[in-house]
Amino acid sequence: MPKRRFEYEKYGALFALAALFIISSFASPYFLQVQNILNILRQISYTGIIALGMTFVIISGGIDLSVGSMTALVGGVTIMTLNGAMSSLGEVQAIVLACVVAVLFGAALGAANGILVSKGGIAPFIVTLGTMSIFRSLTLYIGEAGEFRSNSYMYPELGMGRFLGVPIPVWVFIGMALLYSLILRKTRYGRYTCAVGSNEKVAKYSAIKTNLIKFMSYTLVGASVGVTAIFLSSRLNSISSTNAGNGYELDAIAAVIIGGTSLAGGSGAIWGTVIGAIILGIINNMLNMLGVSPYLQGTVKGLVIIGAVLIQRGRRNK
Repeated sequence: MPKRRFEYEKYGALFALAALFIISSFASPYFLQVQNILNILRQISYTGIIALGMTFVIISGGIDLSVGSMTALVGGVTIMTLNGAMSSLGEVQAIVLACVVAVLFGAALGAANGILVSKGGIAPFIVTLGTMSIFRSLTLYIGEAGEFRSNSYMYPELGMGRFLGVPIPVWVFIGMALLYSLILRKTRYGRYTCAVGSNEKVAKYSAIKTNLIKFMSYTLVGASVGVTAIFLSSRLNSISSTNAGNGYELDAIAAVIIGGTSLAGGSGAIWGTVIGAIILGIINNMLNMLGVSPYLQGTVKGLVIIGAVLIQRGRRNK
């Protein structure tokens, strides 16, 4: 009996995905069309990439509410860098520079959160709630509450282009999932992240630099935001300062929790997060196909998050 419970905990999200996939295929004749599946994967790749980094933050015992606003700010700076570089560099070189700036700037913003949490000793919820407001405010000020528009004709190929028929953001999402899974499972940093989230005091007594681990986790999710900002801004060759990234923090956290990562920290899996992101994508897709009001879709997400947390709580109490 204990072994069966362990298997359920390990593969519960996968079973839920399989059941949802079957139900959706019967609910709509259009669900299984290749183009629809690719559209779902493209949509989840934006928040899914952020969720990969968020997995490390939550496993370490933290949380990051600023990733949505951070996406907008990084996306705006990326387009400004691209437009500025095109006047002195070739278009390809300008795009490469803009992408590098996006990842580094995202990592820097994440590092700022990490310093406030680790060195400042402030609760992660409070820190990232504050920086969420700061990042959005700066984006609105720099963009004058309008849009950042790119002057490049090649830049949209990153967000809209395909390789072997599959959208480029999907390939990057899968590649980053492979990399992050290896980091979590095979590296000392991954093991230490689980240790810090499980029991920070014990981790300190074990000579683990807990503040450094937390700092690295927030930096990692910031770099992940930078990648998402590249694809989001290139998709429409622009980014809105008012609503870009809205709700991304909810989707990212939901994907992590649905994937089986404990909100209390200490345990989690990257591929569980990937499955959680796909589950959310299928739910959104089916709600749209069934004509459910977009104003009610947030209700469904909220119920899914609450349900996932209740399931985790029930497992811990067994």
